[in-house]
Amino acid sequence: MTPAPTTEDLLRACAPRVLGVLVRHHGHFDACEDAVQEALLAAASTWPRDGVPDNPTGWLVTTAGRRLTDHWRSENARRRREDVVAAQAELVAPQVNETDDTLELLFLCCHPNLSAPSQVALTLRAVGGLSTAQIAAAFLVPEPTMAQRISRAKSRLRGAAFPRGADRSRVAAVLHVLYLIFTEGHTATSGPALHRPDLTTEAIRLTRLAHRLLPDDGEVTGLLALMLLTESRRAARTTPDGAMVPLADQDRTLWDRAAIAEGVALVTDTLSRAPLGPYQLQSAIAAIHAEATSTETTDWPQILILYDILTRIAPNPMITLNRAVAVAEVSGPQAGLALLDSLKSDKRIAGHHRLAAVRAHLLELTDNPTAARDSYREAARGTLSLPERRYLESRADRLGR
Repeated sequence: MTPAPTTEDLLRACAPRVLGVLVRHHGHFDACEDAVQEALLAAASTWPRDGVPDNPTGWLVTTAGRRLTDHWRSENARRRREDVVAAQAELVAPQVNETDDTLELLFLCCHPNLSAPSQVALTLRAVGGLSTAQIAAAFLVPEPTMAQRISRAKSRLRGAAFPRGADRSRVAAVLHVLYLIFTEGHTATSGPALHRPDLTTEAIRLTRLAHRLLPDDGEVTGLLALMLLTESRRAARTTPDGAMVPLADQDRTLWDRAAIAEGVALVTDTLSRAPLGPYQLQSAIAAIHAEATSTETTDWPQILILYDILTRIAPNPMITLNRAVAVAEVSGPQAGLALLDSLKSDKRIAGHHRLAAVRAHLLELTDNPTAARDSYREAARGTLSLPERRYLESRADRLGR
């Protein structure tokens, strides 16, 4: 055995592989997940004292398998006990190393029978290794509420077949869940902080894992590039006291150049060889912003072209909202406002605070301070994020003065 300086990181990395092995052999996601949690607790208490085993994944699989056997024995499930004992012999360390079921576990957590919130919660729990308390805190809900959500999700997976390989529909669901986790971390929908680095860091870690397992998938690469390029601006997005700083006013010397270089390299590579997809296009747009020295030197015509393509292949109101900003930069704020008018009847975004915020910005550019102030106040009323609300209120107050 050898010393383990990073036991927590090692356990987090091993956990999805261990759970994948157990679910693949036995099914019963909920019982397997409980057994893995018990094994992780045992490792967290014994490894720092005794050292990390030569094969930590195999140790965890064996320990979790025993917990599973004990659980079924305690329920007097003789038939299942015999199956488990027979299968236990297969759960040896060398076999564990032959395959990595983490991607399949991601697919299982993103089962179509689950709602998007349940997919996110279960992914963070089973693959990300976060505790129920951590997930509840991330989404600002009580721990019992999150525990019930995760429990219901695991129950709905009872009897679901363990995925074999990667079908495109499930890959898309996995990427959507990872995108949702990152988006919530990048700009929290509510609460006192603009940014949740625990969520963005975890989303990037899981997307790196997906990229390692599916290196030739252009959309996996595009999503990873998008996350890296977006996260590169984190240090410049708020002042020391937590106030929001818009893109145009950010100190770009604070941007993470290593993350930008990696993101640009990823998107450049995938655009040259993979079929075009929405995440690749969004990462290409993010790359243009990342490489510009200021808002004025940004290649807005190129960004608008990319948004035009994105609108054709994956239309949605948020894309139209962002495209309106690019239109305003290229053709003037009135043209951008005209595009925003097309969203008034779209129920998916008609009452969203970001629609009012973009309208306020464009109205301000047209030298219409009264209308801009009213839109800023409307946007401020619509957001539950305190940094966003304070920023929008400050813009309205400035115009009022």
